Amino acid sequence: MDTSVASAESAKSRIKSRAATAGIIGLGYVGLPLAVAAAKAGYSVVGLDVDQAKVEKLNAGESYIEAVPEAALREQLEVGRFEASADFARLSSCDVVVICVPTPLTKQREPDLSFVEQTSEIIARHRKPGALVILESTTWPWTTETIVKGILEADGAQSGRDFFLGFSPEREDPGNASFRTVTIPKIVSGDGDEAQALVEAFYGNVVERVVPVSSPRVAEAVKITENIFRAVNIALVNELKIIYDAMDIDVWEVIDAAATKPFGFMPFYPGPGLGGHCIPIDPFYLTWKAREYDVPTRFIELAGEINVSMPRYVFGRLERELDRKFAKSLSASKVLILGLAYKKNVSDIRESPAFAIMEMLEERGTIFDYHDPYVPIIPHTREHEQFYGKRSVFLSAEKLNSYDGVILVTDHDQVDYRLVAENAKLVIDTRNVFDRLSIASDRVVKA
Repeated sequence: MDTSVASAESAKSRIKSRAATAGIIGLGYVGLPLAVAAAKAGYSVVGLDVDQAKVEKLNAGESYIEAVPEAALREQLEVGRFEASADFARLSSCDVVVICVPTPLTKQREPDLSFVEQTSEIIARHRKPGALVILESTTWPWTTETIVKGILEADGAQSGRDFFLGFSPEREDPGNASFRTVTIPKIVSGDGDEAQALVEAFYGNVVERVVPVSSPRVAEAVKITENIFRAVNIALVNELKIIYDAMDIDVWEVIDAAATKPFGFMPFYPGPGLGGHCIPIDPFYLTWKAREYDVPTRFIELAGEINVSMPRYVFGRLERELDRKFAKSLSASKVLILGLAYKKNVSDIRESPAFAIMEMLEERGTIFDYHDPYVPIIPHTREHEQFYGKRSVFLSAEKLNSYDGVILVTDHDQVDYRLVAENAKLVIDTRNVFDRLSIASDRVVKA
């Protein structure tokens, strides 16, 4: 029997029987839920992260991700199927290695694959012979088959013989109670038939449904397409919001009425800008890669421009309303940001439009605070370190009345919006919260 086939069959047997050890690299919103799900499925899991504080918390049974209840984490710790570690030499005992690290943009809005590249180099140094390596981080098509594969083969190893390579994009949706890691269909792909079979075998034991595609580049394109679809449609309704506002038409009423059509329409809603790790970033990965093929991406780039401009539109609306209602400038005003997380009912602040608005307020010399029940204190961030340590203020009638304006950025359920409507002098509502809750107030302005 061919050596690669024999190695693949051995690996497949260990994976199918759950005798394999899985190393999950990156214990954030993607990696930690996957690690706990894999442990619950019967695998021995080593969760690896460079952040020693995260490792210590997890080994103490403390979860920092809403999607992973502490009871579920502690159960896997107690039965010995999960352990967190910062020692990447542990990869030498892992039959399966899954990469769940960030893929951000540079300040020039170009792909930053440094985390993927550094992780791949670490895997190359510590890889177990015959190991299955899977990339989950969102990236441009051909990344797995060129960048990751090239690094893993740099020492003379060969994909399909000395290791097996696959791509399976993460599809996490923080705060969505209707779907969990194990219930979201999993796109799976491999570099060759043997790798494909191994990837299917691993995820087939962890999630309820796997969806095989023909190659890693197709799987990478699937993920980017999903996020571009949302980005383009959100950009469309954001532009419609601006147009209809000029015509004194409520865009939310328009969308809700249009959504009653049982075919040919899918509702998307405007907001203060895009947040999260995927939608604000992924489209730019494809536009960047398309340049290599001399293919224009005007539609995608226009959507990106519109979505990126929305925080400034909201900021401008605040400025106009302060001047119109109180004849006050921003430099002489005090403002509250209501909601820091990028979406409701989660603590995830990645790419939140609230930061862009805060930076504009800072530039104008405006005194500002924020309130977010899910983010009591702003942690270290790569791009907004100047706000590190700023704390969420407590909402009270007196506190609300001390601000000249409130910008509602994130519509968390745990906020008393009636208290806000009754005591704030001015509210810029970017989420249509007050109409949705039937709270009438002449102090509320939609934006």
